[in-house]
Amino acid sequence: MSQSRQINRSKRGVPIIAIVALALIFAGGLFLVAFDQGHIFSIAYGEQAFEDLFIHELTHDMRHAAGFPCH
Repeated sequence: MSQSRQINRSKRGVPIIAIVALALIFAGGLFLVAFDQGHIFSIAYGEQAFEDLFIHELTHDMRHAAGFPCH
């Protein structure tokens, strides 16, 4: 007579670290698209970054499509 074994494994769902990582990525992306006015590049370029607004110009149309005013 053969015996079968049953293995019970608990399913917890999505790991907390994955949720935290995705929340940080979302928050960073939201900042870049919606609020950045040269702050990111000012770390490397200084005050010139606030005049050039590279990321602002890159995400300009996306801002308006998402409903964020920038003028």
